[in-house]
Amino acid sequence: MTPIDRRRALRAAAGAAAAGALATSCADGGRAPAAPPPARPAATASAGAAARPAGQPPAAPAPRRHPGQPAQISHGPTGRDRVALTFHGAGDPATARAVLAEAERAGARITVLAVGSWLDQYPGMARRILDGGHDLGNHTMNHVSVNELPEAEAYAEITGCADRLRRLTGSIGTWFRPSRTRTATPLVVRLAGRAGYPHVLSYDLDSLDATSPGAAAVTRTVAGQIHRGSVVSLHFGYADTVAALPALLDDLHRRGLRAVTTTELLS
Repeated sequence: MTPIDRRRALRAAAGAAAAGALATSCADGGRAPAAPPPARPAATASAGAAARPAGQPPAAPAPRRHPGQPAQISHGPTGRDRVALTFHGAGDPATARAVLAEAERAGARITVLAVGSWLDQYPGMARRILDGGHDLGNHTMNHVSVNELPEAEAYAEITGCADRLRRLTGSIGTWFRPSRTRTATPLVVRLAGRAGYPHVLSYDLDSLDATSPGAAAVTRTVAGQIHRGSVVSLHFGYADTVAALPALLDDLHRRGLRAVTTTELLS
């Protein structure tokens, strides 16, 4: 074959390939474009979500505003048989995994407010929590008394943990809870909003598990006060909490109460 004949053969083959691709693109009856469309720009990340490399898990859910709810939320709607068990994320990761496993065994979903320095120590816990279908949020960087800090330091505590969550999950997390306090000051509520959290998550029921009163006492405290819409404060890192969870979840089941994420509670 002469060089001219070879070039003609190559052009004919290329034309046949293009025709085949066009036929494939129109197989469903749609109209194929004359040329490939321009690359679509990446969607703008919302509420602190970051672009992720190819092959990485999808970004975690980001914070969102819940219409009708105040800036600082302590309980959910009382008209449905739902409650939220919320856990301060710190302590021995083995204990944290035991809590997650027990909740999942019972079909419960929980909310974890993680401390940033804890995530630095155990970065794999962030994805473990999300993979279980649970909410993951921010409980400040160093678990200090955030209400007592000057403005710049308080903001750094919030954004420091948010940065860890973003790096690990692609999102700053669904919730912010202030550390070492039940409720945030107006300043801290405002700083949380500036950092990307429309709501601060408080609670209406303290399990007192951090005082290590024994598993039976933790179960009695929660079972005796919980009601529809309750947001319960619990902790990772305490053996009493792990030991109390089976009886507590069984009690909720008997009473027809479902333990759901805070996002689901308020949806």
